[in-house]
Amino acid sequence: MSGKGAPELTVKNCGDLRVAVIAAQWHDQVMDGLVDGALRALHELGIEEPTLLRVPGSFELPVAAKVLASRGYDAIVALGVVIRGGTPHFEYVCQGVTEGLTKVSVDTGVPIGFGVLTCDSEEQALDRAGLPGSNEDKGHEAVTAAVATATVLRSVSEPWR
Repeated sequence: MSGKGAPELTVKNCGDLRVAVIAAQWHDQVMDGLVDGALRALHELGIEEPTLLRVPGSFELPVAAKVLASRGYDAIVALGVVIRGGTPHFEYVCQGVTEGLTKVSVDTGVPIGFGVLTCDSEEQALDRAGLPGSNEDKGHEAVTAAVATATVLRSVSEPWR
């Protein structure tokens, strides 16, 4: 299981954070699980009014994240799934999404929880989607990582100039 060795994150005092979840629309069952896990995590953290946006596919996640980051969100969670096929399309989409989300986060200073599944099969995606019987809940994990990072960054004071 890929989650082996993951840290146990404790996140406190984050109910006032402005958090957005962006979710792709491909692969309904997997995406429903990821979104449910993300919204459950936000509720558990006391973030009662997150923004939820749906975009056509994973490739559209970076541009939506950039717009949300520019509109004052404290953390963003990007959810999607890309399943390997018989062409190089998988590699191009995975690379574009990963580089795009990384660039947005680094350029804006807004943490982005990476909940984009890059799987060889639909079975692997279902096993990570947080559905009944799944071994992992990547939607929940992506929220926890983004919000934990946002709270750490909030604790850093501005330098004296």
